[in-house]
Amino acid sequence: MENQNQNLKNQNKKNKIFKRGDGGNIFLIVFVALFVAMIARSFIGGGVTNQFLPGGAPVPQPVELTFSDVLRRAPEIKTMDIRGNDASGTLTDGTPYTATITYDPELLTQIAENGATISIDTSKTWVDYLGTWVPILMGLFFIWWIFRGFRGGAGGISRSLAQQNPTKITTGKPKTTFKDVAGIDSEKQELMEIVDFLRDGKKFRDVGARIPRGILLSGEPGTGKTLLARAIAGEANVPFFAASGSDFSGIIVGLGVAKIKEIFDMAKRNAPCILFIDEIDAIGQRRSTSSYNDQDREQTLNQLLIEMDGFANDTGIIVIGATNRVDMLDPALLRPGRFDRQVYIELPDLAGRREILDLYAKKVKVADDVNLQDLARGTTGFSGADLENLLNEAALHAVRNNRQEITSIDVEEARDKILMGPRKVRKMRPEDIKLTAYHEAGHAFVSIMYADITDPIHKATIIPRGRALGMVQHLPIDDKVSMTIAEVRANLAIALAGRAAEEVFFGTDKITTGAESDIAMATRLARYSITTAGLSSKIGLAAINQVNTFGTRSALENASEKTAEMVDAEVRAWLDSAHADATKLLAKNKDTVRKLAEELLARETLTGDEIKAIVTGSGTAKKSGKKATTKKVKQNATK
Repeated sequence: MENQNQNLKNQNKKNKIFKRGDGGNIFLIVFVALFVAMIARSFIGGGVTNQFLPGGAPVPQPVELTFSDVLRRAPEIKTMDIRGNDASGTLTDGTPYTATITYDPELLTQIAENGATISIDTSKTWVDYLGTWVPILMGLFFIWWIFRGFRGGAGGISRSLAQQNPTKITTGKPKTTFKDVAGIDSEKQELMEIVDFLRDGKKFRDVGARIPRGILLSGEPGTGKTLLARAIAGEANVPFFAASGSDFSGIIVGLGVAKIKEIFDMAKRNAPCILFIDEIDAIGQRRSTSSYNDQDREQTLNQLLIEMDGFANDTGIIVIGATNRVDMLDPALLRPGRFDRQVYIELPDLAGRREILDLYAKKVKVADDVNLQDLARGTTGFSGADLENLLNEAALHAVRNNRQEITSIDVEEARDKILMGPRKVRKMRPEDIKLTAYHEAGHAFVSIMYADITDPIHKATIIPRGRALGMVQHLPIDDKVSMTIAEVRANLAIALAGRAAEEVFFGTDKITTGAESDIAMATRLARYSITTAGLSSKIGLAAINQVNTFGTRSALENASEKTAEMVDAEVRAWLDSAHADATKLLAKNKDTVRKLAEELLARETLTGDEIKAIVTGSGTAKKSGKKATTKKVKQNATK
């Protein structure tokens, strides 16, 4: 290990030595020399010193004549010494002069006819030669330097720039280990073989097993791909070389190839080691016969393919790539022998989220009233980075309110800020506030009516945040991987209950655009259930929306015009049925819904228990001092 560290230090010294003499420094020296030459040229012969006659009287200072003065006083000129465009001499009265003239044979003839003595100096000094040839030579050198890079690929300018090491090198044992990675136990187990090989590769070679040369980590942003790669190096106690895909791209042809060669040569000198390339899709995109304008990127990819599995394939380097766009990668990069193993890092489940929260909670001060298990239950779909950011925002809110530790109020505020944005101070009309309260009361009441099917309600609020004027949040009991058709229809009714409440209590001519997000969410859920999940008896089991290459869905793929019309009619029928169910429930219980809305107007926010107490008639809800600390999965917001 000490030899590897010494090799890395020697390599860093070598890079520094090279940088002192690279092309950029050469150009700097040339420019400084040219600048000094120009300054010297301006001062040589340009200085004027005071001189004195033998009797002690000062020599008269020369007068400066313009070109028009020379033309006018030509008969007064006694002598004229010409060098370039500068002229000097004496007048007939003995006064010296200097002038800047333009070479004119007729003028010189006229002066000579008046009896003046004219001499022309055509010799050149070394300063003149320097000012003439240095710019020419510098331009030729620059052209040669550029074309050497074009012609030599990794040579010339490419090699010069590539030697400016683009990698971030960690020597020895990185501080990150598997103890710092939580929530992805199955992925860690998959990668333990790599750690075992780096620790003791002999037992694998004795059996004849070949360890994977490359591992591709993929998954949603924030799931911990980079963290996991560093943890592998930390557990194995080997050098870790890191670079991003964009480090290998540039405007100079051949630069990417040179950088690929350099980083692999450096890794070979310190093998066994780990070479991590983040966002590898920047250089590993699929090659195409029509990509004439991107040949340099393809040459960089070709060099990467050769380095990963070329003629010298027993290098002791394990390449770990990370990307969230596996569909963009070239098939040659994914074949066995290069990236032998692909590990997809999924979003953490309930147990994983609890582990991540426990891990990050050790770094901050959390009060006893914060229930991390409830927080984990309510953060379905959160990545590890999202959970860390949630606790950090809660800590910032606690500091702003002069608290020494994070309380449930801080967690609640941080969650709402992440979901909907910061709290808005808006001056709203009383009728708008009242309509928002009834809108959210409609969502909350129907949620209670379907409590045995859907997730329990968490809270309802009419405090504006972001674009939303209010919202109703639900707290999942556990992670769900699917929904029954009964759950789908119940969620559609809950989503459209806000619009239904506006119609029941204010009339159809008073409905607003506040149900925009509710309608959009309900439409997406209905269309997905009908066209993809096969939950409609009229459409059947045909999958109409197919996932395309980039993971998005087209409107009505694999469907005829007749089928498309049937789908549109079925989606509308599902939404109309859900709207009718919500309207019926609200119309039968107007007094209860009105009481719920009045409580929202009075208190702005109601917890799930308070809403349930009002709806079930168990008494007027008392203001709860405990805030839930969870994140919603479903949200009905008035916008």
